[in-house]
Amino acid sequence: MKIFLCGYMGSGKSLVLHSLSQKSGYPKIDLDDQISLITENTISEIFDLKGELFFRKLESKVLEDILQEPKSLIVALGGGTPTYGNNLQLIKEAEDAKLVYLKASIDCLTERLHKEMDERPLISHLNSKKELEDFIRKHLFERSYFYNQADIIVNVDQKTPQEITREIWMLLK
Repeated sequence: MKIFLCGYMGSGKSLVLHSLSQKSGYPKIDLDDQISLITENTISEIFDLKGELFFRKLESKVLEDILQEPKSLIVALGGGTPTYGNNLQLIKEAEDAKLVYLKASIDCLTERLHKEMDERPLISHLNSKKELEDFIRKHLFERSYFYNQADIIVNVDQKTPQEITREIWMLLK
């Protein structure tokens, strides 16, 4: 089985990836880390040097390669991965794949991301917490259509990665 974690940036995909990998014994792949490894650039550098379109095309190619892997895996997708091209369809049509949406509220995401604004290329241009909240609200509205097609939806507000992992594992059984 391949378990794909999706959700908005700051929803805890990377933290849950590690916890779920430990619980399941499945190897883990962070899609952004994989792309950085291939390009030898950070995601911010890729955005700056080559632009978002280049990044999204590469992201789709790496996702296709992961879907071809014969072994069980846990994969943390980028926040925009399911919204680009036919990425969502590829995951949904894969026989051995389960898509898990880590659903966080706007308030939760704003609190988490406010501390990391400078490190995240999509929000580094914002100047205030209010601008960040408005940005999240708009993007979450646009992306919810894709996220809500997940096989499993887990609310992550006020939960530790271990609690989220237990809930996902129980729902997968």
